[in-house]
Amino acid sequence: MSSPNTNEISDGSWISWFLGIMGNEFLCRVPTDFIADKFNLTGLEYCSQTLNVVLDSEFDSEDCDCDDEEKLYGMIHARYIVSPRGLEAMRLKYEREDFGLCPRVFCKGQKCLPVGLTDVWSQDHVKLYCPSCYDVFEPRSMSGMLDGAMFGTSFPHMFFMQMPSLRPHPPVEKYVPRLYGFKLHPKALLPPESEESPPNYIESTVNKSQVNTAKVFQE
Repeated sequence: MSSPNTNEISDGSWISWFLGIMGNEFLCRVPTDFIADKFNLTGLEYCSQTLNVVLDSEFDSEDCDCDDEEKLYGMIHARYIVSPRGLEAMRLKYEREDFGLCPRVFCKGQKCLPVGLTDVWSQDHVKLYCPSCYDVFEPRSMSGMLDGAMFGTSFPHMFFMQMPSLRPHPPVEKYVPRLYGFKLHPKALLPPESEESPPNYIESTVNKSQVNTAKVFQE
């Protein structure tokens, strides 16, 4: 793993150590009481030793291989950020622009939120979702190497459902291809000898073991 981020204040716990690693800036701190609540761990595969390390308040990071702990914390994190406390923690990061801005010109620097294209661990890295153009992008920071399941497919949509006042308007302007000032016909933009067809939309995959996807986990 990368060296700890010196900008993160450490209290000696595993969580502080993990959040302080460079590239983990998208993650928020999950309270230990949320992690220790067995209800919030329902359906997750883990051993008690892994959980104990995550909850360790006096962690020794020397020669540490924490892949299992990273996965457990990441899956709990995905549940926490759709809870009331988690949404508030992510709101603060969103308003600080911790996640980055939409690269599209006509979104005019719209703040983005992290999203996973799947809820299954180790399938894809985290992406950025723009609430203005509704598209997803690769993060430009090291945080783009985080597993997408740490945020899940539902987070940004739950975020704006609970905080509708933060939802931006779609872009008013749209780029129009022109040649010598004349608008190009749509067929002129298609590849040679290609029939016009609707775009292929990539749907997010949801872990089938998550039967009740609408369930909001306890604080």
